[in-house]
Amino acid sequence: MYREFFAERGHAVIPSASLIPENDPSVLFTTAGMHPLVPYLMGQPHPAGTRLVNCQKCVRTGDIEEVGDSTHLTFFEMLGNWSLGDYFKRESIGWSYEFLTRPDLLGIAPETLCVSVFAGDEHAPRDTEAADIWQSLGVPIERVSFLSAEHNWWSVGDTGPCGPDTEIFVDTTGTPCARGAACVAGVCKCGRFFEIWNNVFMAYERMSDGQVRQLPKQNVDTGMGVERTLAVLNGVASVYETSDFLPIVDQLLAAAGTTREAAVSAEGTKALRVLADHLRTAVFILGDHRGVVPSKEGQGYVLRRLIRRAARFSERFGLDAHRWADVSKNAIATYESFYPELRANATRVHEELHREIDRFQNTLAKGTRMLEGEIAALLGRGERTLPGHVAFRMFDTFGFPIELTQEAAGEKGLTVDLDDFRSRFEEHRAKSRTERAASGLADQSAESVRYHTATHLLHAALRRVLGLHVQQKGSHITSERMRFDFSHAKAMTKEEIAAVEQLVQDAIDSGIDVTSEVMPYEEAKKTGAIGLFDDRYSHEVSVYTIGGVSKELCSGPHVANTREIGRFKIDKEQAVGAGVRRIRATVS
Repeated sequence: MYREFFAERGHAVIPSASLIPENDPSVLFTTAGMHPLVPYLMGQPHPAGTRLVNCQKCVRTGDIEEVGDSTHLTFFEMLGNWSLGDYFKRESIGWSYEFLTRPDLLGIAPETLCVSVFAGDEHAPRDTEAADIWQSLGVPIERVSFLSAEHNWWSVGDTGPCGPDTEIFVDTTGTPCARGAACVAGVCKCGRFFEIWNNVFMAYERMSDGQVRQLPKQNVDTGMGVERTLAVLNGVASVYETSDFLPIVDQLLAAAGTTREAAVSAEGTKALRVLADHLRTAVFILGDHRGVVPSKEGQGYVLRRLIRRAARFSERFGLDAHRWADVSKNAIATYESFYPELRANATRVHEELHREIDRFQNTLAKGTRMLEGEIAALLGRGERTLPGHVAFRMFDTFGFPIELTQEAAGEKGLTVDLDDFRSRFEEHRAKSRTERAASGLADQSAESVRYHTATHLLHAALRRVLGLHVQQKGSHITSERMRFDFSHAKAMTKEEIAAVEQLVQDAIDSGIDVTSEVMPYEEAKKTGAIGLFDDRYSHEVSVYTIGGVSKELCSGPHVANTREIGRFKIDKEQAVGAGVRRIRATVS
């Protein structure tokens, strides 16, 4: 309904990008619908035009400890519409209001809507324009909150496009909480206000020195959470009670041999929600076009943490972890009609879930022995407190929740230095937030652009040497090096590595011009361009061609001529998971 609504208003329907960002060192996963569109928000022309709409699959793990409440999820779907220098506040707000309230669309009662707008600061003025537009649509001023940049200023990261936003909430009770007049949408966390849509007016760019300047064009970037909106439409208090989640939740209950009524305790409810959320997230990561597998770093580490965390909660819920993994079939069945990649990768999803659970059960046994050794050493020294660094190691290395460590220590009459543990834990979380904070193509330096073009040459060389089964499974580029993941079942020989390296260097030395062309989707397929084609959509795409060497779908940026890349060297080739290899390389 959303996509059709905006398509009728001139928006091109574009597909969901992969959960694994391409050539982006700033984030591990696609965290929002705008993430793959940052180059276009910065001014690069989009092949589909200046009005876009899609449904984007997203993963965010910054609030993983909050999963289990009524709204937090690690995987979610985000509806979004964008204006790239086209319409601005009046159209954006007006269409949002229309889609939300029109009886033949979502039909949400207008009197339940509350909004927040930017209060203004030294960088940008108070957004009275947005407030006036809301009032002209019938939202009274008492339901319009002017809030600080902390609440109503959205930015891609420390640098890049940014601007004031207006957030849209549904008032679920109509009655203030104990805070009285301070029970305000966007501020109060009592649960009364359900945020469902955020319209960002990207008219500014934050510079590296912290200053903010106006962009040449005014953009609109909106995000509407499917699960939260569905909770409102279904009239339920939690996203886990929506029609999307119920088949998964019901199957988990059946696998555990229990009922919803028997699992209503606070602990039981949280465990069930964590199991449903983490299963769905793991299924989407493993089932993605560029699906990763559990590992010790990057996206694989996040996936490993989710599966192992679910295994712990399975035990708490009285559910065998392998039976939890089997419910992946129900998660796939729920979403496969819209995301056919889940069906295509169902076997891999199932096998990797079970394989990682087996690994964790072995690790759990090792961790238990290590903890018992630490406790015995403390008792031998006559000490009664388990240090925080030991508790954190149990959490970070072995996946032990602090409660499990406390329980084991308590059985021996020991306490745990919780203050030190929490300090280390918060430092860990802060570091993780910093790594995740930026979104979009964070680095478009000349060095990174050279590496980006080199990935195309590497991809082509691998397919020529190893075979056409080779497909890119992800890449990570900085201004100093590149990492390229690809599908291949066995280690490359020294001769194969040398052959690939030479093919790339030959293409560089040949001084081939890099050209781009915007063409219809079907035409791009017929030309032999490689990329992640999705038959659900018909749209214009950008195709970058490097002579007769490479032709790929890509959003750029690239060097003008391959000679700009310099010397190419493969530093390492290794396995990162079943059927996936990784090359690390440098250019100079």
